Amino acid sequence: MGLLRTFAFDPKTLAFLTETVYHIATKKARVSKNKKLRENLPLFVQLGNRNGATQEEETVIYHSTRSHAHTADSAQAVLTGLAPDGGLYWPEKLPEFDVAACLAGDTYFMAEKILTALLPDIPNMDQLVRRAYSGKFQTEDLTPTVQAGPFTVLELFRGPTSAFKDVALCMLPQLLTAAKTEKGIAEDIRILTATSGDTGKAALEGFKDVPGIRICVFYPHGGVSQVQRAQMVTQEGNNVAVCAVYGNFDDAQTGVKNIFTTCRDKELPFALSSANSINIGRLAPQIMYYFRSYRDLLDAGKIQMGDKVNFSVPTGNFGDILAGYFAKLLGLPVGKLICASNANNVLTDFIRTGTYDRMRPLLKTTSPSMDILVSSNLERLLYLLSGDTKLVSELMGKLNKEGSYTVPAQLLEKIQAEFTAYYCDDARAEEIMGRVYKEKGYLCDPHTASGWAAAEDYIAETGDHNAMVVLSTASPYKFPVAVLTAIGGDTSGTEFEQMDRLSAITGVPVPKNLSSLQGKEEKHTGVIEKAAMPEYVLNLS
Repeated sequence: MGLLRTFAFDPKTLAFLTETVYHIATKKARVSKNKKLRENLPLFVQLGNRNGATQEEETVIYHSTRSHAHTADSAQAVLTGLAPDGGLYWPEKLPEFDVAACLAGDTYFMAEKILTALLPDIPNMDQLVRRAYSGKFQTEDLTPTVQAGPFTVLELFRGPTSAFKDVALCMLPQLLTAAKTEKGIAEDIRILTATSGDTGKAALEGFKDVPGIRICVFYPHGGVSQVQRAQMVTQEGNNVAVCAVYGNFDDAQTGVKNIFTTCRDKELPFALSSANSINIGRLAPQIMYYFRSYRDLLDAGKIQMGDKVNFSVPTGNFGDILAGYFAKLLGLPVGKLICASNANNVLTDFIRTGTYDRMRPLLKTTSPSMDILVSSNLERLLYLLSGDTKLVSELMGKLNKEGSYTVPAQLLEKIQAEFTAYYCDDARAEEIMGRVYKEKGYLCDPHTASGWAAAEDYIAETGDHNAMVVLSTASPYKFPVAVLTAIGGDTSGTEFEQMDRLSAITGVPVPKNLSSLQGKEEKHTGVIEKAAMPEYVLNLS
């Protein structure tokens, strides 16, 4: 039985869900570490767990978004990535979760508790979290927040590759290797990943030289920034492969999915998995930073426990914003989730109209990580809010064959109750980057600018003045031409000269992981047609 067959998600049910997941009464000792949080708990939080079950006693079964027949435990879901029918794994029922206790701990504690709840078949999660993150981020809290004028900016680019993907892709190799051991799998795992820019480097760095795993990254030829390309083609490691694909990101992503389909019934000397957000092991770690930012707002006195917080999320594949909704389902008081697109506004149109139409030109923008027309993770939301695997399967079939689909009016109403959407073209992004730097003293990249624009538009349209968090998904130094143009700087020279010039103007240091790319040897320079991707993977040594 799917989640929506247990919960109808009308207002009364949502209230009940919120009440039951906050089972504080049985966990007072854990909460007592943070007196401020305990004192600010609203009455419904203090009511406690009604059924007496503990998180540790629960199990989480995943099934395909396209069929209840394809099930897996959490370790199997992480290992396989994609369900046999092409669907995405989603839990049949969410576990009970102690939100206040989670918020009372540090960032590592939050990550451990969230991942333990969702992936209970993977043992020693506390050790895995420490191993994934310790010493790899610029700050101990991993994802700090900064106040920039009216908005709280959640900086997700303080990791080893200067992109938000680091939070998940430092963790995923630990989850995969632990799941592999737990299931007694002897053969190697081959990780396949399509990237619009940031996932590739983060995945390569995360899986570099991990025993028993080989990773292959495909990116659209000419479809990433110069810095993003340099990060990938210079990647070191004995188990990494990088190849450009003629076409756009959707071509690369479709090619990866086709490999899974093509190889499903073949006898291979390795197992296939994915590092894209279609893998629940990639999506789940992203939930943590929604909790982290909420805790920061509590500590700063900007909200009281139980207050709703809105999040504006630059969105391409719909994974990052879906993690925010996952956080809400676990009990975090999330208000509106604002989907921010660039000029490739397929998601904005969908959330506004209910029609998803990929049959449009893919525009190259200054925010290439959002240059996407097929947002794979949206499938999980369609299932979650409909509870109908048959419907989801039909919609995905239409998208594949006809290039578009329209959801029923009732489903659209549920989507719009939780999400809204806006888009920002390059000219608007340039204006915002320049204005935010000039007026607020904050330097942001084009993706973050789209999130800022969406936040402004949402407030102007609704008058909703709940606390607003804008997710900053990449370092401005990954897009120096766009940022220099916005602040009136000289854009001549190489990207490394541009980074140095940007730093000299703003006083913001260039991340070492980016400055160190200068002069590095290019090791991965191949370019292939999409049709050649399966052969390329099968022939990797």
